[in-house]
Amino acid sequence: MGEISYYSCRLRSLSVVIPAYNEEQRLPSTLDAVLAYLRAGKYGPWELIMVNDGSKDGTADLVKRRIAAGEPNLRLLENPGNRGKGYSVKHGMLEARHEWALFSDADLSAPIEELGKLFAAVDRTQAAVAIGSRALDRSLIGTHQSAFRELGGRSFNLLVQLGTGLRFWDTQCGFKLFRRDVAQVVFKRQQLERFGFDVEALFIAQKHGFKIAEVAVRWNHVDGTKVSLATDSVDMFGDIARVRWKDIKGLYR
Repeated sequence: MGEISYYSCRLRSLSVVIPAYNEEQRLPSTLDAVLAYLRAGKYGPWELIMVNDGSKDGTADLVKRRIAAGEPNLRLLENPGNRGKGYSVKHGMLEARHEWALFSDADLSAPIEELGKLFAAVDRTQAAVAIGSRALDRSLIGTHQSAFRELGGRSFNLLVQLGTGLRFWDTQCGFKLFRRDVAQVVFKRQQLERFGFDVEALFIAQKHGFKIAEVAVRWNHVDGTKVSLATDSVDMFGDIARVRWKDIKGLYR
């Protein structure tokens, strides 16, 4: 019912932001899938923004070839070196031109077709932000992470709730939709550049009073994750404290 409501209303304009670091091998299939979905006519004006995070392979050249071959709605943004996923998402979201902006992982672990569920939630709840979630309905997970990673994710989320007051069951799923004006407020204030940025972005959105809907989506673990259990996980736990400290210092006002 929610999706019917969305597709029966006027077509919204959409920016899709995908951060990429050394994604030359799987990027062709990702571009094919996302471009086919966007061309299907469910949206008004649209764009696909690829953000190259200082890749050392042919990621940027691959996107440039697609643009040169006649993809007018495909854009390439270049970071000043390898800055991290958080920096990449911020870069892309602040450059988004259309009224709604989605950021998605390059591996499409949450299929692009799940975007309809986020828009349905926006229509149903009048939210300004809709986030994909693996935790609300784990039967939608096709391919699971290792048991150790899943346990770490659940532990991290509990600490997020305790440390920030956010009441979401999955802050880390890389599939989040923002109304453009809200994205400008949130990502201009974002400070964290690596994998803890999701918590910070949601904390800022909630602090500014924007309604956030958490939505169960299909999800599959894809080999080749850029998150290191040895280093990035430690940083992410530290980021919870950093978010609270930055809030105390008034950096999110």
